[in-house]
Amino acid sequence: MQSPFANIPPVVKNLLIINIIVFLPSLFYSHGFAGNGDPVAEHFGVYYFDSPLFRPWQVITHMFVHGGWFHIIFNMFALYSFGAIVEYVMTSQRFLAFYFICGLGAIALQMCVQAYEVHAITGQLSLASPELNSSYEAYGNNAQKLYDIYHVDMVGASGAIFGLLIAFGMLYPNAELMIMLIPVPVKAKYIIPVYVLVELSLGVGQFGGDNVAHFAHLGGALLGFILVKAWHLQGPRDFRS
Repeated sequence: MQSPFANIPPVVKNLLIINIIVFLPSLFYSHGFAGNGDPVAEHFGVYYFDSPLFRPWQVITHMFVHGGWFHIIFNMFALYSFGAIVEYVMTSQRFLAFYFICGLGAIALQMCVQAYEVHAITGQLSLASPELNSSYEAYGNNAQKLYDIYHVDMVGASGAIFGLLIAFGMLYPNAELMIMLIPVPVKAKYIIPVYVLVELSLGVGQFGGDNVAHFAHLGGALLGFILVKAWHLQGPRDFRS
């Protein structure tokens, strides 16, 4: 019987394996939902750079920690579906660099947005004593928002995945995709920009109860676009406009 990983290129294959292995400990904490008493998320998810919980390694490790079944299934399905074909075009070494650069770009933009929010509340980019609850209580109605910026971790490969989606859309613009709730196939060059616009609207809107780091997704998408252009990458002629 042939292995399900047999036809997957090496970088995508190893990323899938590592993400699954890292997710397994989360099954023993909060029924697989990282971030609720899960020490994996606490130590390896990434926090705002001024948070007392921030550690330098988190800018890399957060890409391998996921916030639940839906989170990891969606990201790994996208990595499996689009990653292999993009890796074949880029070559494995360049694809690995692309993946991590998009992930780093994602967290960079997210932290820039957080810094803007902290400055809007406090007039500065950092707090004198962020480890003390009193540092947040002084900001009244904004205390909870400020506390969440400093103490809620960000996890997941979604930033890198968004960069991958952008690369796929640029390399294979005429590839037809089946999208849930849409009964007909839609070309990548149409659906992926719509997806980015939805993320932008959700990020700017900051709707209540939405704990998704939309600007991290946009950061990954932006770096993906820049890298494909900078590296002068092109997909097969049959799929280009």
